Amino acid sequence: MRPVFVQFRCTPGKTYEVADAIYDREIASELYSTSGEYDLIAKIYIPEDQDVGRFLAEQLFDIPHIQRTLTTMTFKAF
Repeated sequence: MRPVFVQFRCTPGKTYEVADAIYDREIASELYSTSGEYDLIAKIYIPEDQDVGRFLAEQLFDIPHIQRTLTTMTFKAF
């Protein structure tokens, strides 16, 4: 499994709805509210044989009230 972090900017006033929808899909291992440019950050484990962009697009990015996302890939360094 490959961990990636996805940050979400939500429509104002809709952050809790977006967070509930993410939890309902049982994809994120961790989900946090954040301050700054983005409203939420999720840690998601993606199977090694899956394309990251396609997986996220099909599993998450159709949730209403997501205005923008930022995906950070991780690499094994040690």
